[in-house]
Amino acid sequence: MASVKSSRSRGSMGSGKAVNGSTIENGPQLEEKLNLFMNDSFDADAYFQSKCQSLNEKEIRQLCSSFLDMKKASAEEMRRSVFANYAAFICTSSEISDLEGELLSIRNLLSTRAALIHGLAEGVKIDTLSSTFSGGSKVHGVSNYNDSEPSDIEKWSVEFTDLLDVLLAERRVNEALNAFDEGEMVTAEANAKKTLDPAVLKSLQTAITERKQKLADQLSEGACKPSTCGGELRAAVSALKRLGDGPRAHNLLLNAHYQRFQCNMQSLRPSSTSYGGAYTAALSQLVFSAIAQAASDSLAVFGKEPVYASELVMWATEQIEAFALLVKRHALASSAAAGGFRAAAECVQIALSHGSLLEARGLALCPVLLKLFRPSVEQALVANLKRIEESTAALAAADDWVLSYPPTVSRHSGRSFTTSIGSGLTSQHKLSSSAHRFNSMVQDFFEDVGPLLSMQLGGQTLEGIFQVFNSYINLLIKALPGSMEEEGNLEGSGIKIVQMAETEAQQIALLANASLLADELLPRAAMKLSPPNQAGVKDDPSKRGSDRQSLHPEQREWKRRLQKSVDRLRDSFCQQHALDLIFTEDGDTHLSADLYINIDGIVDQPEWFPSPIFLELFSKLDIVGSIAADMFVGRERFATLLLMRLAETLILWLSDDQSFWDDMEEGPRPLGPLGLQQFYLDMKFVIYFSSQGRYLSRHLNQVINDIISRAMSAFGTTVLDPYSELPEEEWFIDVCQDAVERLTGKGKAINGDRDFNSPTASISAQSVSSLRSHGSS
Repeated sequence: MASVKSSRSRGSMGSGKAVNGSTIENGPQLEEKLNLFMNDSFDADAYFQSKCQSLNEKEIRQLCSSFLDMKKASAEEMRRSVFANYAAFICTSSEISDLEGELLSIRNLLSTRAALIHGLAEGVKIDTLSSTFSGGSKVHGVSNYNDSEPSDIEKWSVEFTDLLDVLLAERRVNEALNAFDEGEMVTAEANAKKTLDPAVLKSLQTAITERKQKLADQLSEGACKPSTCGGELRAAVSALKRLGDGPRAHNLLLNAHYQRFQCNMQSLRPSSTSYGGAYTAALSQLVFSAIAQAASDSLAVFGKEPVYASELVMWATEQIEAFALLVKRHALASSAAAGGFRAAAECVQIALSHGSLLEARGLALCPVLLKLFRPSVEQALVANLKRIEESTAALAAADDWVLSYPPTVSRHSGRSFTTSIGSGLTSQHKLSSSAHRFNSMVQDFFEDVGPLLSMQLGGQTLEGIFQVFNSYINLLIKALPGSMEEEGNLEGSGIKIVQMAETEAQQIALLANASLLADELLPRAAMKLSPPNQAGVKDDPSKRGSDRQSLHPEQREWKRRLQKSVDRLRDSFCQQHALDLIFTEDGDTHLSADLYINIDGIVDQPEWFPSPIFLELFSKLDIVGSIAADMFVGRERFATLLLMRLAETLILWLSDDQSFWDDMEEGPRPLGPLGLQQFYLDMKFVIYFSSQGRYLSRHLNQVINDIISRAMSAFGTTVLDPYSELPEEEWFIDVCQDAVERLTGKGKAINGDRDFNSPTASISAQSVSSLRSHGSS
């Protein structure tokens, strides 16, 4: 006991140097703490009571819960370790079995040699005793021994070999096995009591061994015949095991089932025109039936012995690998290459359903199937996504970018969508033809997510859908007028023809397509990749507000990436319209410093009204807002963001136009009071109509205030207080309000007392209409 305890102590010191990857420097202290647990008199209950008597019930429950979690984690880690080293475990078990057989042979050999040595010693003793008498007595003693009558056991040994030969010739297996047992028992007793001559005993043992081998050969030959039924096979294998050759018996059992399976396979002839699912089902029936029968026979004959159970698992795995190779060659290869994800998924589901039936027999083959079929499913996934992309691009080349409800589409699975707007069967959305096609193909794709979930391909699927959607966004960006020169900057755009969106309604329809797909349709379809406990949320219209909470963190991040792609389209739209407002067709600019620095000295009292470019900006925003209000019903937030971004684009361009500020601050002439007043009025006009339209962002407000401060600084180089040159704030508000009312057609009648030369006087009705028509164009 002392040696055991000392070895445990040394083992603890050696293993206590690193715990969870961290080095423990105070080794002696750890050893002293562990000595308490190494003591033979250690009482676990008393130790637990001493440490936990101060804990209350809640803390004890938490501690127990923590222990259970640690137990589960330990069991899971052990399971992973066993599977990771399964092949080594099988090899080791086989080597141990062979070693046991060799040890048994050595023991028998040693017993034989010991008996021989003992017999020789007895003979030497007899010769020594006989030497004390006369030589004639010795010869007489030997002569008496040779001439004595044979004993009953000697007579039995002679008859026993003849009996074995008869039983083997007549193939009376059970009687032969009983005879072998009797013979081994008699020989063991004779060896112990020395009732048989060693030479006779050895001859008897040799005869038993030879006839055992002969019976084993007979059993093996009969079991390998195709005509042998299941009962005969089990009887032969059981008899072979009883003979002491268990490994050979188990191999014989597995090989017999393999031969039967190969014989049945000859009737299954796949052809290029056969349905892959039917071939997979027929092949699965043959393979898994053979494995199931082999498992039943192995359990009936050998029980749950680990060595034979492990050999059964290895054999079943080999059959599954051969089965998967046939399925991939004759069923999955063509469908996966053609993007037939539904056909590939059906084949995998058939195989998994058959494999799951074997789990009750202790054979967990589904992980092996998933590993083998994963490359084919990935290939089908990639090809299917490519087909979605190409089909959508083909429709985009002829899309008129007019939103409509989806037509009735019969899907491959037999389901259909209704076109009835008022029906409660399913919610309908207006999209253009290419977007409808894209959505229907993606929705159809997500109907078969079983293999994706079981093979842990959810992340790869989401990434593929994102890439296809991003490619569709590139097509929408190319559909914007003026975007052709940026075609080379679009990632993955390729050389694809797309119908141009000429009108503002068509261009906003592009945004409606993208935003609806990214915000609602694609995330709701992706929720089918969520666990089953969340499946009831995705199709319930009353819970749409909780879609974001229902998504996994990975899916929420994926949705943010979709929205960023939509932002690219929105920014391209805003940039195009901002540039149309700023520049003329000849390349000149409507927004230059001359607009403000040339006012002073040209007119004494100008008609105060916002500059034409900002009037056009207001008209543009008013038109876009009106169209967006009709297209983004229920999604007003996106329309607001669109207007906000469009206003920001022009103002940010003004803020970053260095040539504009160089002329304002260091131009040919300084900025005068009238120019400052006009610039201040323009900026206040943008703030006014943005706030009235409820799309004034904090960023836009901050940028405008910074621009005003910079203009004040430019004017302040000549005047100490630039604010002294500006009217009251109410004056600017009045001018902005009057401009908005006149541009929107809601202008009030001009008061007869109003001075048309006053700062609140507006431009004429003719100029207003001309500005509006120009802005509309």
